[in-house]
Amino acid sequence: MTTTLTATEPTVVTGIGVLAPNGVSAEDYWRATLAGRTGIGRLTGFDVSEYPVRLAGQVDLDPAGRLPGRLLPQTDRVTRLALVAAEDALADAGVDPAALPEYGMGVVTSNASGGFGFTHTEIQKLWTRGPQFVSVYESFAWFYAVNTGQISIRHGMRGPSGVVVAEQAGGLDAIGHARRNLARGARLMVTGGVESSFDPWGWVSHIASGRLTTDDDPATAYRPFDPTASGYVAGEGGAILVLENESSARERDARVYGEIAGYAATFDPRPGSGRPPGLGRAARLALEQAEVSPADVQVVFADAAGTPELDRQEAEALVSLFGPYGVPVTAPKALTGRLYSGGPPLDVAAALLSIRDGVVPPTPSAAGEDYRLDLVTGSARRLPVRTALVLARGRGGFNAAAVVREFPSTQRS
Repeated sequence: MTTTLTATEPTVVTGIGVLAPNGVSAEDYWRATLAGRTGIGRLTGFDVSEYPVRLAGQVDLDPAGRLPGRLLPQTDRVTRLALVAAEDALADAGVDPAALPEYGMGVVTSNASGGFGFTHTEIQKLWTRGPQFVSVYESFAWFYAVNTGQISIRHGMRGPSGVVVAEQAGGLDAIGHARRNLARGARLMVTGGVESSFDPWGWVSHIASGRLTTDDDPATAYRPFDPTASGYVAGEGGAILVLENESSARERDARVYGEIAGYAATFDPRPGSGRPPGLGRAARLALEQAEVSPADVQVVFADAAGTPELDRQEAEALVSLFGPYGVPVTAPKALTGRLYSGGPPLDVAAALLSIRDGVVPPTPSAAGEDYRLDLVTGSARRLPVRTALVLARGRGGFNAAAVVREFPSTQRS
């Protein structure tokens, strides 16, 4: 399965809102990331001493302090984080939603692991009424729409909206769907993803995936593209972006971070088919849509699963596309943990900031040599970045790729 789209005019990013384990604003996150400062530590909130996995990337913010009290009974942590990130993105874009047509603004977000806390609480309430009232699937289906709905309601955005569920890849799929809505006539889209699912039930679900590391050292736990890697660290947070058509941004005289120049999604073939995974194909399709060649790409923000088999599959796709050591590769998510659908929008934000500042963030605790990759390690690398490729994979066979490109009005610092 393959999905691509074509925009009628450039889609630009005019606002970024970030809540990450190593920074609760875009600039805080960026400074920490360039410095190689981790946001990974021992999970708090409940006693994890008896669990096999004890590290997580946690956002150091109580979002309740940023929101009206009337919203708190209606929301849990993940929705509150999403609301704060959306407000920051809109403020960064200089957008007053009340001054724009309400049906010209929409919201598309992604969610993969958030909602465990809310759902667990609701199931406990329903169980007291009787088992027949309990439906886990209905609870999750309702929750997946909450982030989009709450952002839409809070800001009076009644245009085309939606929710994407494709695990990690969903973060890019949401951006691609928002771009599609702009091509269909929307004026402004709020998009991205934010995750949080660190209650006991959610934590057991993370561990049950079999992909989390049991390493207790925050400095070495998440080592993508390292042959001794033992899995990833789960994290919370993500990024919300404001997307507009070029004409809308110019009409507002908005500051532009860059362009979402290409997007594609693929699905892996069935196991045992002998066909390769679909990530490389997604990358090629996204580059083709952006009308750029592999030689035009200055950096790849990798999916970086943190397990040798999956990292090798991604490395083989990159080597096939760019050649051995053919392009700088980075995985700043090693400093935050894997944020599920919040991770790829955060990588898009990092790519935009790389373009702005001419620097590529490092990947800590990794080498890349065994994978024939030019992995940026140790410290940030000064490099004029004009085009970046962002990759994402979701458990179950989802793949997505986005091309982020410098735009004529992009301001370099």
